[in-house]
Amino acid sequence: MNKPNRKQDALNYHSKGRPGKIQVVPTKPTNSQRDLTMAYSPGVAEPCLRIAENVDDVYKYTAKGNLVAVISNGTAVLGLGNIGPEASKPVMEGKGLLFKIYADIDVFDLEVNVQSVDEFVNIVKALEPTFGGINLEDISAPTCFEIERRLKAEMKIPVMHDDQHGTAIISGAALLNACQVQGKKLDKIKMVVNGAGAAAVSCSKMYLSLGVKKENLVMFDINGLLSTSRTDLDEMRQQFATTRKDITDLTSALKNADVFIGLSAGNVVAPDMLKGMAKNPIVFAMANPDPEIAYELAIAARKDIIMASGRSDYPNQVNNVLGFPYIFRGALDVRATAINEEMKIAAVHAIAEIAKKPVPESVNLAYNTKNLKFGREYIIPKPMDHRLITEVSVAVAKAAIASGVARKIITDWEAYTEELRLRIGSSDKLLRNITNKAKQNPKRVVFADADNYKILRSAQIVKEECIATPILLGDVEKIKEIIKENDLELDDVQIIDPHIGAENTEKYANYLYKKRQRRGITLYEARKLMSDSNYYGACMVQFGEADALISGLTKDYATTVKPALQIIGTETGVNRVAGMYLMITPKGPVFLGDTTVNVSPSVNDLVDITVLIEKAVKKFNISPRVAILSYSNFGSNEGIIPEKTREAVRILHDKYPDMIIDGDLQANFALNARLLADNFPFSTLKGQPANTLIFPTLESGNIAYKLLQEIGGSEAVGPILLGLKKSVHVLQLGSSVREIVNMVTIAVADAQEKAG
Repeated sequence: MNKPNRKQDALNYHSKGRPGKIQVVPTKPTNSQRDLTMAYSPGVAEPCLRIAENVDDVYKYTAKGNLVAVISNGTAVLGLGNIGPEASKPVMEGKGLLFKIYADIDVFDLEVNVQSVDEFVNIVKALEPTFGGINLEDISAPTCFEIERRLKAEMKIPVMHDDQHGTAIISGAALLNACQVQGKKLDKIKMVVNGAGAAAVSCSKMYLSLGVKKENLVMFDINGLLSTSRTDLDEMRQQFATTRKDITDLTSALKNADVFIGLSAGNVVAPDMLKGMAKNPIVFAMANPDPEIAYELAIAARKDIIMASGRSDYPNQVNNVLGFPYIFRGALDVRATAINEEMKIAAVHAIAEIAKKPVPESVNLAYNTKNLKFGREYIIPKPMDHRLITEVSVAVAKAAIASGVARKIITDWEAYTEELRLRIGSSDKLLRNITNKAKQNPKRVVFADADNYKILRSAQIVKEECIATPILLGDVEKIKEIIKENDLELDDVQIIDPHIGAENTEKYANYLYKKRQRRGITLYEARKLMSDSNYYGACMVQFGEADALISGLTKDYATTVKPALQIIGTETGVNRVAGMYLMITPKGPVFLGDTTVNVSPSVNDLVDITVLIEKAVKKFNISPRVAILSYSNFGSNEGIIPEKTREAVRILHDKYPDMIIDGDLQANFALNARLLADNFPFSTLKGQPANTLIFPTLESGNIAYKLLQEIGGSEAVGPILLGLKKSVHVLQLGSSVREIVNMVTIAVADAQEKAG
């Protein structure tokens, strides 16, 4: 983030709209005066009295049981050092955001202006009535050790310093699996730890708990080997001091070592040092942003190595988000009085076991792999793995109960597991999975309206994020001027102006002429059309000189779609194209169609559209439950629309018996499973809400998605154009940069799919 515009992006992200990243949202109705009298005076007195009678009822009547404090004094913030409590707030808000999106835990971030252990401890202890758990963050060593020790001893709610224990838990899981893959035993391995800060000390303690022998572990700090002859070591580091005389530096320590653990600084290990390690070495180079040795250098030096780091762009990322959300989730759900060693070790084993199990297809899709499996390049799960919340939270909860720190005993583990699944809506996760998939195999995306700031800004983002390789169409000088004015980093991106006899124009014109000569297009007209970016861009995709086309920001939908239909055409067996929106709602993703192409579809058109959309939803790794909408419920009203939709459903039931579909249905019945089951128990939606809505006309679908977007607060991703042979997608007129980036991501995933 050291480039000027990336820095500004970060500042804009935090400052635009409502400043910051989190907010407090009511969980109860507040629409009427009666609601407000229940929420506050006089109704609020009743739960107050109940809690006064029984303090444990605070968990029944308030949010305490799902509320964690993320607390820092700003003395060790990321790699920025002691920058103060106010400057640490963006990090603490970010940690709260991760708690919420991964484990549905609410967070108040608290930045305290104290540095002494006593003051810090007293403040946090006084907050115990408010919170269900305490996450300590970015507190400098050695005070962080004493703060955590005292709070754990003096409080009756879970307390964890994630900087210490998060890395220990995740790397502990990785170590278990790496040893299994490399054929090593924990009690036999020789380990070198470079770094002696809070994380390194906690990691080393965890490895000893897992079976590593203390006499086989040596540790280095900035001044060298921790040895018994040194007089500058505090009590925490003295426990790792060695009596060995044969080690003088890191090179000699690594001679015949089995495992290297790096929690220090970048580029301190040379390839030759790895060559001196034992057979099948294990290297966890976890310094950020640059590891102790680069991944490429490590695997080039040792073909038999297992390498892990903190980097997301290489295999085996040691990422704390694999642990802390789910550890607190399990602890909160049993009202644990502490996060003890048993719970942490349970988390280690749960995370390790996930990596050994068959990988869900959703994870393969998210990371664009066909057969991700346990081995040297996959020893810990991916952050997008939905099994983490169920497997790790359950293991932690069980360990809390077994070790006697749980105040609430769970007996129905199946029900608890289902509750955990419901806690995380899959909507945001779905978009993150699509983005990860796109990043694994970026495609060339041609932008037809590139003489526009929003398009160029989006092109830079997808280039920087490794989602796509942009190709820009438009006036070269104008595009370069916008790039220069806005300090965009697109100097090495290909720019083509179709208006001035661009390369391949004649080839493209001849292709269009031969394809459409019997449909009224002359060779002269074909050449003229090639000056249109939509025609030129569609030809680039058709001829394999680009993988996907994005257009429509400044043109109407029909103008953009027509060239793609004429040049690329529809997929085999597809009678028509259709437009679909993915709506990211608080209740999960909902797919809407047709919203952009077919104005007044006939019965057979509705059948074709439904088949097309149902197939598309499956590609998102979601099981479609389809409702064809009307103003009628199963014949309750007559008219052109109800009759059309009923007949379409009849045909679909007959031709596609495995498709989960029903109608005609009003929207509220389609989306409310209980309402549907109570009134129409025969419905083939089987008591589940529909997630795919087919509209009887374009106007109804178009109005619906815009209402959801503007009033319902849903994010619209689309329109996603379905039915073409190749990846072509059309932007909403006036789309934001975020919406454009989302559509490019969809286009790349679509191009990957179509390429096979």
